[in-house]
Amino acid sequence: MAREPEWVARAPHPALRPLVARYVGYSGFPPAPGVHRGLPGAHATLIVSLDEPVPVVGMPDPDRSPVRSRVLIGGLCLAPVLIGRERPQSGVQVELRPLGLAQLFGVRAAELSGDVVDLADLAGLGDSVVPVPRSLPDRVAEAPDWARRFAALDAALAGSLTRRWDPTPELARAWWRLTRTAGALRIEALAHEVGWSRRHLAARFRAETGLSPKQVARILRFERATAMLRAGGGRDLAGVAVACGYSDQAHLSHEWRALAGCSVRTWMSEELPFLQDTATVPGADSGA
Repeated sequence: MAREPEWVARAPHPALRPLVARYVGYSGFPPAPGVHRGLPGAHATLIVSLDEPVPVVGMPDPDRSPVRSRVLIGGLCLAPVLIGRERPQSGVQVELRPLGLAQLFGVRAAELSGDVVDLADLAGLGDSVVPVPRSLPDRVAEAPDWARRFAALDAALAGSLTRRWDPTPELARAWWRLTRTAGALRIEALAHEVGWSRRHLAARFRAETGLSPKQVARILRFERATAMLRAGGGRDLAGVAVACGYSDQAHLSHEWRALAGCSVRTWMSEELPFLQDTATVPGADSGA
């Protein structure tokens, strides 16, 4: 009999919190073979497997080659990452703040936009030297409990802070405002607030994250809708649509198909029964 999936979340060490939102440990997921959809979100993602390599069988950008590794890192995307699961796996998902990637790994989020790579393959992108040791999966897996696994991640990521890079105050402010409003702030108003033209704001966003402010806002609305569905809002899709800034349920359904690659109902039936509402698990907030 398959065991129930386990989810444990924790904030990183305080020194890492400007760069890392939280750790989410998982075990026994998914409980049955199939394909898991890694949905678009407002964080870059580092996956550390505690057992077998993670097989990415479908990339957000179909022109990119699939990858299989025990340590994967991916940037912001507008399509799902498809992960093949032959059996339940265990690992840690590290939610990385996109504007902090340069300080942690020497590579901007724009260079990983729409992509997922083996962490070792970051070498050669940007100024990356991949200071995180290749032994990281074994170190984390050998820890006897989640607290010490997260501590091993703290140590590895803190050890990679060999450079200092700060985004401009305007860019940092714009990202913070977008995330705090879950993408509801109009881009014209955002540009005016930070003192830039809309064109300049879009250019700076693309240079740093690979996406425009409008695309980031789109992801943030979708991420909020996903959170509401996980929290039990699936019975009232029209209400979820309005709360997340969509014009109506049809608009939500259209966006869901575009960003998740399936209908809302299909995702709910295939994956929602096995997903923890991680907002109820202690962890860091999702702001920048």
